[in-house]
Amino acid sequence: MQIELALMSEQGGREYNEDACGHWHSERYLCCVLADGAGGHGGGDVASKLAVSHVLQGYAARPAHHPQALQALLLDTNRELLAQRQANPQLRHMHSTVVVLSIDLQERQALWGHCGDSRLYAFRSGRLATRTRDHSLVQSLIDSGLLDEAGARVHPKRSELYSALGAQGDDLHLSVQPEPWPLTGQDALMLCTDGLWEWVNDEEIAAALSFAQEPQGWLNDLAQRVRLAAADKPNHDNYTALALWLGD
Repeated sequence: MQIELALMSEQGGREYNEDACGHWHSERYLCCVLADGAGGHGGGDVASKLAVSHVLQGYAARPAHHPQALQALLLDTNRELLAQRQANPQLRHMHSTVVVLSIDLQERQALWGHCGDSRLYAFRSGRLATRTRDHSLVQSLIDSGLLDEAGARVHPKRSELYSALGAQGDDLHLSVQPEPWPLTGQDALMLCTDGLWEWVNDEEIAAALSFAQEPQGWLNDLAQRVRLAAADKPNHDNYTALALWLGD
């Protein structure tokens, strides 16, 4: 199996970029992770980088390619973030979303987990096959039938999260794919922060994929769509994405 990988991270209209992403691989495993931090006093920048580095280090030490292991890795990353908050009072409010993708190249399977509203999209033969569901107020309203996807994008509390790394006890909600997802040579995967999907809906993401010749072109198209959609919002959020194309 061949994989083409591309990255894109833009500051948007903010003073600095609080998103982070990265990847690690061995001959058998590939791990991709993306995070979106917040917390004031530079805390968001620290939180997202800490989440990415801790996930990658933990995965490299012991690849987490079954649900329990991936859940444990995310819990350990949360403990590390909480420890850093306690050690530095200036960072006591920092938190971060996270989405992690694990691929077993030998078994041709993907597994993912997330916390917050950073997402994973999985496309097969150009069509959206599945994506993660946010831990957020608007997602709960959608699930209850009180709001549709279009309304969620303009809801005044669309950024209100129910969970993120940095939460404690019952306030921490993690979602991990219960079973590995079989991969084919017709799949495209993308991890992204809300700064991207808030401005580009699922249909537009699929349309950009259909026009692209390679994954970097896909992300470049999406970045241009964000810039156009947010042109009248000078303070719009950072936006970051990591894309993978699979082939035989």
